[in-house]
Amino acid sequence: MIGAIVSAIVIGAIVGALGRLLVPGKQNMSIGLTLIVGIVAALLGTLIAQVFGWADTRGIDWLEHILQLVLAVAGVWLVARMQATRGSGTSGPAA
Repeated sequence: MIGAIVSAIVIGAIVGALGRLLVPGKQNMSIGLTLIVGIVAALLGTLIAQVFGWADTRGIDWLEHILQLVLAVAGVWLVARMQATRGSGTSGPAA
């Protein structure tokens, strides 16, 4: 149980960091938020890979890791976009 939690954190950190590297531009995200996005992407990627049978291959599960990375990129982009929209002040009343 503890090993699974530690693995999720380590893989989430790696996947989240790679996701941030692949999204162009500056993202105003904390390390904690990057970690959360990475963990969610890793867990969802593993779940989807298991559904399609991509997670039980001999050797390295490349399709699973690519899927996790794609989900992390999408998650980082989405969170950065939401933060940029919230911080721009465009949601206030018109003057």
